[in-house]
Amino acid sequence: MRRRPVNSSSVRSVGWSDGTLELEYLNGYVYQYLDVPQPTYAALLAAPSIGAYVNKHIKPYYEFRER
Repeated sequence: MRRRPVNSSSVRSVGWSDGTLELEYLNGYVYQYLDVPQPTYAALLAAPSIGAYVNKHIKPYYEFRER
């Protein structure tokens, strides 16, 4: 999946395709969050803090797998 770099103190890059949100963290780990709607991805990109958005709106609600 193609990811785009983001300005964040914890996330290096993000990508979204067919409901899968992929996050690459600064520590090198990559996680895929499943069944994430496109508007949620758009809101993530527009958020003033990517890390805070992930912690509040992604992690509690979406199943994930490490890639």
